Amino acid sequence: MDLTKYEFWFLTGSQHLYGEETLKHVKNHSLKITEELNKSKLPYRVICKDILTDANKILSQLNEANNDNNCAGIICWMHTFSPAKIWIKGLSALNKPMIELNTQFNVEIPYDDIDMDFMNLNQSAHGDREFGFITSRMNIPRKVVAGHWSDKEVKEKISTWMRASVAYIDGRDMTIVRFGDNMRDVAVTDGDKVEAMIKFGWSVPYYPVGDLVKYINEVSDLEINRLMKEYQDTYNIIYGKNKEYTISHIKEQAKMEIAIRTFLQDKNAKAFTNTFQDLHGMKQLPGLATQRLMSEGYGFGAEGDWKLSALVRTIKVMGNGLKGGTSFMEDYTYHFEERNMMNLGAHMLEVCPSIADSKPNIEVHELGIGDREAPARLVFNGAKGKALCVSIVEMNGRFRMVANEVNAVKIEKNKFPKLPVARVLWKPMPDLITAAESWILAGGGHHTVYSNSIDCNYLIDYAEMSQIELLIIDKNTKVNDFRKEIRWNEAYWNIKYL
Repeated sequence: MDLTKYEFWFLTGSQHLYGEETLKHVKNHSLKITEELNKSKLPYRVICKDILTDANKILSQLNEANNDNNCAGIICWMHTFSPAKIWIKGLSALNKPMIELNTQFNVEIPYDDIDMDFMNLNQSAHGDREFGFITSRMNIPRKVVAGHWSDKEVKEKISTWMRASVAYIDGRDMTIVRFGDNMRDVAVTDGDKVEAMIKFGWSVPYYPVGDLVKYINEVSDLEINRLMKEYQDTYNIIYGKNKEYTISHIKEQAKMEIAIRTFLQDKNAKAFTNTFQDLHGMKQLPGLATQRLMSEGYGFGAEGDWKLSALVRTIKVMGNGLKGGTSFMEDYTYHFEERNMMNLGAHMLEVCPSIADSKPNIEVHELGIGDREAPARLVFNGAKGKALCVSIVEMNGRFRMVANEVNAVKIEKNKFPKLPVARVLWKPMPDLITAAESWILAGGGHHTVYSNSIDCNYLIDYAEMSQIELLIIDKNTKVNDFRKEIRWNEAYWNIKYL
């Protein structure tokens, strides 16, 4: 997943009232700030643009940002007072994420030397408030960050917003290939694909499984053998009693991995779905193949869950380069032991190895569903630590994201000797009972994105950009208060969508 092309534009607002000498200082200060930001650990490059002093220049600059495929968002700072009316035309046209940076060049007030020249130059304390008024008046989605630009906390907030912005932009041009349709009679995996394209940019085309089978049949033995060597170098292969049988079943997954990857590349797709109810012409349900493709950055949703597939990709983009990983997941079964309640997350095959706590095994086992031969899959325990479970669902023509903060526990090596799938065991926040009741009240799906690479701050920024509802279940959640939040949100979003 190569996201290195993305950059962010630093736009400084001012006016001609204070003279050209002041504007020279504004430009130099802006260059200095962007230079220092680029020396820090921000995930993407910041580009300093011209100082903006009139409406036409602002409109031109923001239209340029809109049309530049590499620009993932703009950082706006009013060094001096910038009359907000000159921003209206530009902001009306803006379709990229925006952050309002309420900062100033100097850290401290120079008590002994401060004069009116200094005051006329360093006006962001009220210049950013004028800008904030017009963005609020126009109801522009944005993030506001206050503090000195050199502070660690400020840079961390910018970094989080950058990652969310790139995920948002990535989604505006996302194709999710559906091999077959969703699992029959399942409600939450279905949905309005037109509204998803309008809201997020997601294109969700259907392809008959037979189209994929043609690709599978064209994979050469040379390609398969090359990939088998990679499997041997990367994983522990458990051959069992019949090595030849195991190898043949692993080779079938290798063939599907190559075919699906080629198909997705040919369609310029970033995510895909399949279902065990539609495997015509395929020998196995893709298991190892899907897990491997997810680890490369592709989104995936089982049983035709295209919304979850898109969300897997989106959160993988947010967490790109960060410690940890992101996977498709399903709440499978509860552990109701008093004072030690937990949730076991897994799926029949498709859990991404980016969340593994150690080197995964490749194993071949009967599936018992789908009426196909035993598929090879990666088997491992998920790493311990803080994580998120996130779902996205539709509510009467709009989208709702639900997130639960969780703590994954360490799974002892032989804890599940008869469970031949990848799994994670976690304690939901604030506790299993509260989390489960709140999740169900919110209508969250049984399929989730599980991520131990990001936190809720990324989702908050993304939801703001996308203008969708976000409900967070965390250590402070109380069921009755959460129920009220849902009802208040219903009122707000229903009015907004009138």
